[in-house]
Amino acid sequence: MNRRALLAAVPAAALLPVAAGAQAWPDQPIRAIVPFAPGSATDTVARVVAEGMRPALGQPVVVENRAGANGLIGAEAVARAAPDGNTVLIGTNSTNAAANALFRRVPFDMENGFIPVSTIATVPLLVAVKADSPYRTLADLIAAAKARPEGITFASASSSQRVATESLAAMAGIKMLHVPYRSSPLAVQDVLSGRVDLFIADQAVILPQAQAGALRILAVTSGQRSGAVPEIPTVREAGSLPDYEVIAWFALFVPAGTAADRVAKLNNAVVTSLGTAEVRQRLGTFGMDIRPSTPAEAVAFVRAETVKWTNAIRQAGIEPE
Repeated sequence: MNRRALLAAVPAAALLPVAAGAQAWPDQPIRAIVPFAPGSATDTVARVVAEGMRPALGQPVVVENRAGANGLIGAEAVARAAPDGNTVLIGTNSTNAAANALFRRVPFDMENGFIPVSTIATVPLLVAVKADSPYRTLADLIAAAKARPEGITFASASSSQRVATESLAAMAGIKMLHVPYRSSPLAVQDVLSGRVDLFIADQAVILPQAQAGALRILAVTSGQRSGAVPEIPTVREAGSLPDYEVIAWFALFVPAGTAADRVAKLNNAVVTSLGTAEVRQRLGTFGMDIRPSTPAEAVAFVRAETVKWTNAIRQAGIEPE
């Protein structure tokens, strides 16, 4: 059979590129849902990493804030989105590890409603008070709280912030009054105005105000001192609490059912972004430990963290809301 006859015998559709559809994705901007307010640590991470993902995807990654209900509103939006890879979640330990232990009703399947694409970074929290607070050390604050049960107030705008504070209180044998906030920037404002005494939050939230002289950092929540503030003691050191450690984290998730090739392409984009000097420098400014991973490693990490945060919540005596 000559070449002309052979071509005539092949269906026209078979001559089209087999992987054209796969190669074309993404053919539109990717929506990255941040379940916390602008100015939060999650928002900061999302915007830095999203910018670095664009070259690998050939499309922009547009950050969209959907704050509320300790991150549940934004996470639910992604869980219910079409599993086409076009909508992703910048998830955290609050939304993807602690939610089931903290809330009686979680409007999505925390463990099965998402596919972890890659971990992004981990970061300790900072224990902070107003710069002119009478509590100059963590030991001062603990002593005052022992003398006046529930006389000291603490803010929280996420599950990790609340768990970090309640765990500290439980280990120190003190009781403080919880004041919930919709966003970290609002909580910071009330600490600065003197309406609330204490805020344990991400370095991206606390450091700028501390560097401006408006907040005083008493301790870091990690087991080791932070490279961003090496002069600040850990809670273990400052509070004589040898078993205390809380570290927050960020990861990228897609809705369950997303095709494996799209998960792989998004993973490559995250890893590529985290590998650039600019992204590493910008996140490092906030004391973040860069942590790219494979999807399989991300799955294992999230499973282990779910157990860890569930146990911490129970040990702190926090009742589900």
